[in-house]
Amino acid sequence: MNPDYSPLIPLLIVIGVPLLVFAALYNRLVGLRNLVRESWANVDTELKRRYDLIPNLVETVRGYATHERGVLEEVARARAAAVASTGRPASQAADENVLVHALKSLFAVVENYPQLQASQSFLKLQQSLVDTEDRIQAARRFYNANVRDYNTRCQTLPSNLIAGMFGFMPADFFEIEAAIERQAPPVQFK
Repeated sequence: MNPDYSPLIPLLIVIGVPLLVFAALYNRLVGLRNLVRESWANVDTELKRRYDLIPNLVETVRGYATHERGVLEEVARARAAAVASTGRPASQAADENVLVHALKSLFAVVENYPQLQASQSFLKLQQSLVDTEDRIQAARRFYNANVRDYNTRCQTLPSNLIAGMFGFMPADFFEIEAAIERQAPPVQFK
């Protein structure tokens, strides 16, 4: 009563192996796409942290540099545009870079006010911004590494065939400048 299944085994292998490979490639693409989305959420969280620091920074500078109104308004406008930006990472990066340049202008103004540079509240805010910039850059690097892996998978054989069939589109990299960077301590030899 044991029928002979031996002719079915090669048929199962010929059909089953490609199906398993197909499923594995599809699942890998889904996993990478989800990793890109998750790492973008980390970037977004760090950007929001920076957005929250900026109003306090502007108010602190405003107290000392009352005649620098144009710079302060530019920072506020750039922050509002960056907060409102919800497009693809490449378009959001453009808004972020406008904000970065506005912040650099703000810090250039700060250099003209030694009493502001000595203010404890300003120093705390500046340190918080430096720490946040470090976190943004780390999250950006992690996101871009995941985008690289995902895009590579979408563009190489055989997974590019599956990516094309199921609409997996390449992701955008996120390239922004740091608004403020850690300063290395000066070294002087005598």
